[in-house]
Amino acid sequence: MRVVVQRCSRAAVRIDGTVVGQINRGFVLLVGITDTDTPVEVELLAKKIAQLRVFEDSEGKMNLSLNDTDGAILSISQFTLFADCRRGNRPSFIRAARPEQAEPLYDYLNRLLRENYGLQVETGRFGADMKVELINDGPVTILLDTAELTA
Repeated sequence: MRVVVQRCSRAAVRIDGTVVGQINRGFVLLVGITDTDTPVEVELLAKKIAQLRVFEDSEGKMNLSLNDTDGAILSISQFTLFADCRRGNRPSFIRAARPEQAEPLYDYLNRLLRENYGLQVETGRFGADMKVELINDGPVTILLDTAELTA
């Protein structure tokens, strides 16, 4: 599982010109799920995201989490994070989980962030053509990959 975490000062997602989710200060999450992911990977990432300290404290050091700053999350499903571009010029998405596997895991991630960590989570719509707007703060952009994380 891969999540691109972008610290933002505000963000919104639109579908067919209508805003379906928006936040002020917080994280935009681009969430990619692969065919081997399970709830274990989701739980690991939810904890890491909730506890990630990338907001500045009074001394200007990245030392505060979303909860410390009353931040929110805009979570967007993003199967293209598992694009394989090693051969040719057209990406293969063979490693991306099929929707029937990915959507429940994506929903589980958002539910864990809300219920276990008390975070406000806005979302787009799984599988929809979305337009995501954000003002990246910093910019701070971090790639979390469960293949490289430990609890």
